[in-house]
Amino acid sequence: MSQTRHVAILDRLPDRSSHITTLAHDYPARHIIPAHFHDRDQLVYASRGVMTVGTGAGTWVVPTHRAVWIPAAVPHTIAMSGMVAMRTLYLKPKLARKMPRACCVVNVSPLLRELILETCACRSLKRSAPRQRHLIDLLLDQFDTVSTIPLQLSHLSDPRARRIAETLMADIGNSRTLEELCRTCGAGKRTIERLFQEEAGMTFGKWRQQLRLMHAVRLLAEGATVTHAALEAGYSTPSAFISVFRNALGTTPASYFQPAAGKTRQQAERDAH
Repeated sequence: MSQTRHVAILDRLPDRSSHITTLAHDYPARHIIPAHFHDRDQLVYASRGVMTVGTGAGTWVVPTHRAVWIPAAVPHTIAMSGMVAMRTLYLKPKLARKMPRACCVVNVSPLLRELILETCACRSLKRSAPRQRHLIDLLLDQFDTVSTIPLQLSHLSDPRARRIAETLMADIGNSRTLEELCRTCGAGKRTIERLFQEEAGMTFGKWRQQLRLMHAVRLLAEGATVTHAALEAGYSTPSAFISVFRNALGTTPASYFQPAAGKTRQQAERDAH
């Protein structure tokens, strides 16, 4: 979960005229896309696998059937946990006016998923073509209703808070209390709690819970059992992890990562290619 420190390159898309262009690509486990940025907004959807997106501002974990919104000109890296089927939409700037100007992980409704897959099958969309114009409008309507999910961590700039964050990221299962961690960073508990609230927008306890949940999600995507993922991420019991997972993603880890039931053959083929 390190910050994006390498020099990012501009990945300029060859199609400059279309309002939306796409990329459909599958990546092996542990593949890393190095730091880069685009001159278009992008919605990156994982139809299989889990992605971790890193920017100078923070880290976002994108589970299967969720997507990450990355505004134009934001340098970022993407790391794969498990095999990842990535489906990306690149939108002309100002096309999705209501989307935030910061990265976020969003839920993908069944309708939005089908629109993403259909757009990728078309490869690009232009408003000059009536059918493609209608598809663009449907996508934008769906963008207006997406909800975000809390699978992100802001990076910390204060060196005292950052030392604690780096200690925990190096050993996510670390069980030391905040008081014990403070002895190594040169600041008291109240100062650290204030810094996390100011810089990360959450308490230290919530930040640590987010770190553990994000790590466990990646382990599950790589094939770990629920018990192994829970203990490796520092949860006292698997049931404690399952409770946190359910609160964040609305279901249990076992249900979330099992193959989707009831898919049509056409849907399965589209997800796989």
